[in-house]
Amino acid sequence: MARDSGGVRPLRADAARNRERVLQVAYETFAAEGLAVPVDEIARRAGVGAGTIYRHFPTKEALYAAVVEHRLHEMADRGRQLLTSGDPGEALFAFLRAMTLEWGASDHVLIDALAGWGIDVHTVTPEADRAARALLAELLAAGQEAGTVRSDLDVPELKAILVGCQAIGTYNRNVAERATTMVMDGLRPR
Repeated sequence: MARDSGGVRPLRADAARNRERVLQVAYETFAAEGLAVPVDEIARRAGVGAGTIYRHFPTKEALYAAVVEHRLHEMADRGRQLLTSGDPGEALFAFLRAMTLEWGASDHVLIDALAGWGIDVHTVTPEADRAARALLAELLAAGQEAGTVRSDLDVPELKAILVGCQAIGTYNRNVAERATTMVMDGLRPR
């Protein structure tokens, strides 16, 4: 069951749905238009009152942090699904492809917007950042154990590659697909 922003008590089902909707709309809005969009506009687009947003997120900065944390948890969930639902040796490649071609451009825009406002993702949501790094370590270990990923690759390098792949996602689809394939080829053993 979802928890409120303080993590103190469970949210009612309708409140949890509203919170989820606000996070999704805020993510899409910030990624498309930047962080200057007023909270009232996000509330309007989400179909809730501004008071609903402020009950969950007392400041706009708290909303930014929650959006990033939510996104990092979604990313970790996606990676864990890939590890358990298919070939663990190929999970890293499927994850990189998804991060680049499905989420890359919008995530990259959001991260740039946060950085432009002086918000460091890693300090705003350290727990979610640690979970994302742990997921990368799991994906990497599974691929290396299966022999599908270079043995000399480590998590900091993989994270840098992921950031680069997200930038690749900003190009047109054909270029992004080809570039992603080339990056993934470079991660395979020689």
